[in-house]
Amino acid sequence: MLVRVKRWTQLNQAIVNCRACPRLTEYCGEVARVKRRAYLDCEYWGRPVPNFGDARAVVLIVGLAPAAHGANRTGRMFTGDRSGLWLYRALHRAGFANQAASESAEDGLELLNCAVTAVCHCAPPANKPTREELEACCQWFSELLDFAKTRIYVCLGQIAWKQTVRELKTRGIIEGKQPRFSHGAQVSLGERRWLLGSYHPSQQNTFTGRLTEPMFDSVFARARELLT
Repeated sequence: MLVRVKRWTQLNQAIVNCRACPRLTEYCGEVARVKRRAYLDCEYWGRPVPNFGDARAVVLIVGLAPAAHGANRTGRMFTGDRSGLWLYRALHRAGFANQAASESAEDGLELLNCAVTAVCHCAPPANKPTREELEACCQWFSELLDFAKTRIYVCLGQIAWKQTVRELKTRGIIEGKQPRFSHGAQVSLGERRWLLGSYHPSQQNTFTGRLTEPMFDSVFARARELLT
């Protein structure tokens, strides 16, 4: 376990130091300099955002990318925006977080047997990383899976689902036809491992009612059931 914690720390440091994508590096820095009016007194993170949670976790949540004024501001995945409020409330209700708050990186939030990553570690303009940027960032996801003991992957949104399936196919964990994404999708990976799908808790989904809190809770309740 100490080896996993060490590799987790080393990987996160490498992610923070990454400058592989000029467009994303410039955008994250510009957002951090200009800021949003509501956060003028805040010191923005403005760099790639590392993984967050329990280095020994068996549940891995895969998101898309940091929000410009959320994780790009706070430096912690899904922290400081509405998507994070939804995610950490759901994790708390399912017993994967010690509290429901996700306001800042110093608010005391801890994840329990759960970790959060993203297929793109930098905030992209319009929340849309390019194919090339996803390609450049996939090395960090691959390195994480090299040492993580993940039993349950929870993919938030179709892009996270596709990138996760691609990596699992590369490793021979998924074979044959690519499983289709849907909210509540569940795919057995063998050896008591599972792939779960959920709509992303973006405002586009939550404000329109496409994703409700009971729908979101059901995914993490299922993850909890599958661990028993």
